[in-house]
Amino acid sequence: MNKKLIYLIFVLTLNFSCVEKKSTKIETINPEPIATSKTDTLKFTSAIRAIFQDSKGNYWLGSHNEGVSFYNGKSYDYFTTKEGLSDNQIRSIQEDENGRIWFGTANGISVYEKGKLTNYPSKNNNGILDWNKTHGDLWFYAWEEDGINRFDGINMNYLIFPKPKNKQPDKSYGVTGISKDKDGKIWIATYSALFSYDNKMVNIFDAEKLKLKDNEQLHIRTVLADSKGRIWIGNNGIGVLLIENNSIINFSEKNNLIHPTSTRRGGNKSLPGTLEHPFAIEEDLDGNIWFGDLYTGAWKYDGLKFTSYSISDNPSKPMIWTIYKDNQNNLLFGMADGNIFKFNGKTFEKQFKNYEVKQ
Repeated sequence: MNKKLIYLIFVLTLNFSCVEKKSTKIETINPEPIATSKTDTLKFTSAIRAIFQDSKGNYWLGSHNEGVSFYNGKSYDYFTTKEGLSDNQIRSIQEDENGRIWFGTANGISVYEKGKLTNYPSKNNNGILDWNKTHGDLWFYAWEEDGINRFDGINMNYLIFPKPKNKQPDKSYGVTGISKDKDGKIWIATYSALFSYDNKMVNIFDAEKLKLKDNEQLHIRTVLADSKGRIWIGNNGIGVLLIENNSIINFSEKNNLIHPTSTRRGGNKSLPGTLEHPFAIEEDLDGNIWFGDLYTGAWKYDGLKFTSYSISDNPSKPMIWTIYKDNQNNLLFGMADGNIFKFNGKTFEKQFKNYEVKQ
């Protein structure tokens, strides 16, 4: 009798173990602390696509194709796919409530904790249509797919967008930006539409709803929900769109920042003095809205007027990939040439370059 009982316990334990392994199958864990190289200057030469300052004050810098750099105020550590990162192109960086650092890459999601990297694939299920069956505050780009990833604390869930009924086959709904408004609603920018989700319903803002003209097309690159409840949309080719008090306007056009001869296409270079290709939008401590343009530098809107700034000292690479407000409310601008600039209230100062290692 005792032998049968022992055998039963053994079988149950084995089955439970198999279930446990199945539930964690999506993760690939590097069992050893990652080994990184150290330098006393930021060595990236490709674009800076993501900037993040964690709760301890450290900076994490994501590049276009050289992985991640970690700066602790003394030196720079680097890690790439060789150390276990999902991909060397970093699209986003964020921190969860447990202090883990999450990287959205061009081919998967990586999380860093205590010297270890855990990787999640770009899509781990066939897609969930009912978003309300999931929860969690961590959202991630899902590549050139038709949905978005949401982490619930245990599982990475792939959620399908409710695309417009007149969707064209060549439309891409790859996520290009995510922003949370003051009421907790999530705004998700994709190339072909803007989506909002209030934990109850997903709303779609397509070309028709955003009031585009016949010669215009959506190519959304970024979105910002500001402190006043306004939704700023950066569209590559037709400038800045604004949703405010249930009205939608082309803000660039209203402020004469689209050239009369503009083709209003994403691939065509715009002339100086225009704001037609915004790839980054951020709000500063004083409520000013900043825009980073592919060709014409930085723009600040103070509620009444625009001021333009030329930041890059590399004329061939003027593009601003990202604008980030750090823990000290400094605005940091990540550039296409691998440089980062800080706005000091008057001018732009180059950051993270030629720092001496502090002993």
